[in-house]
Amino acid sequence: MSTQTTNANSPMIKSLAIIGGLFFIMGFFTWLNGPLLTFVRLAFDLDDVNAFLILMVFYLSYFILALPASWILGRTGLKKGISLGLVVMAVGAAAFGQFATHRWYPGALGGLFIIGGGLALLQTAINPYVSILGPIESGAQRIALMGICNKTAGILAPLLLSSIVLRGVGDLAARVQTAQGAAREQLLDGFAAHIYAPYLIMAGILLLIAIGALRSPLPELDPALVNAAPDTGAESEIHARSIFQVPHLWLGVLCLFVYMGAEVMAGDAIGAYGRGFDLPLDETKFFTSFTLGAMLIGYLCGLAATPRLLSQQAYLALSALLGLALVVAAFFTHGYVSVGFVALLGFANAMMWPAIFPLAIRGLGRLTETGSALLIMGIAGGAIIPQAFAVLKQYYGFQGVFAVLMAPCYLYIFYFAWRGYRVGLRTEDAR
Repeated sequence: MSTQTTNANSPMIKSLAIIGGLFFIMGFFTWLNGPLLTFVRLAFDLDDVNAFLILMVFYLSYFILALPASWILGRTGLKKGISLGLVVMAVGAAAFGQFATHRWYPGALGGLFIIGGGLALLQTAINPYVSILGPIESGAQRIALMGICNKTAGILAPLLLSSIVLRGVGDLAARVQTAQGAAREQLLDGFAAHIYAPYLIMAGILLLIAIGALRSPLPELDPALVNAAPDTGAESEIHARSIFQVPHLWLGVLCLFVYMGAEVMAGDAIGAYGRGFDLPLDETKFFTSFTLGAMLIGYLCGLAATPRLLSQQAYLALSALLGLALVVAAFFTHGYVSVGFVALLGFANAMMWPAIFPLAIRGLGRLTETGSALLIMGIAGGAIIPQAFAVLKQYYGFQGVFAVLMAPCYLYIFYFAWRGYRVGLRTEDAR
């Protein structure tokens, strides 16, 4: 075990506090996507398929840039890599604000891609950091603490953007529908201009935090010293020459892929789901915050239960079964009740990332950074599955499409929690 993990609790608490602030930032930018769907749909006059390109571009950036991020981290180290990720995010935020104000959609998507690239660098750095900052068997508990920071930001971000940029969006949409020609364009230009100042301010804040992160007391950790979870019976480090010789990691990558699809569907796509019932636009813009509120409660429950009462894999299995039950309930109900079941998926989803990530990277040793990058690539599920929803609901009932896409996700997550996390490991002592 690394000497860093045996230090006194005080340095660890300081490190966790700093990392918690970074998770807050990641959550804030990630969960802006829900209300941004409403914004771009009106500002750029888009249908759902094209508006959902917001999610496609944002989450595909993780898939494209996660491995390059791991190579960068190999040169810079975790601490400098975190600072660089924040700078990249600042550039992306400024670009998005500029292009969105001028209503040039490709440029706005490019800005989001850059933000996603910065987040990929941050995610690749700090998720294994949190996992190996203490005993790996309590990794889910530490990541859950980070999740509370992340989802608190996720609750605030839609509320702030909705109150600043989307205020009166329902009335404005009605006026745009009746306006024509120059009057219509003037309304849309004025609406789009509201996005500029918030994103410029966020870019400035990110630059300041990047400087602070570089000068922070955050210690460097050696990912090669990560240990396996004792309750698995696996050896402390897998002596594999190649990442392709670690099947439980690849099963974990697929698990994160389907999990991210389910998370984004419940969090960002819930507004489109609500519009399927013809619910008012001034209400659906807040639905993402409801999902994130349920997720925050889920993190608190997970913190209390793991690993004291349940192992992280057992909690993951129960969460997957709950998610499946909520999907079925949403399918057989309508209106606000159905939307409520979708929002409650946030509770079921809460402890999935905190459990999947440490289970998938445990025992990787010197392969930890590459394994982490592959897991971050799995975030692309947040691009593919919601886009499939946007396309398919044009031809089939949106509730049926939602259920058909989501149910297999939770079934696979249950498989990973039940058996997949230990495939290829020595399990003589595993229970």
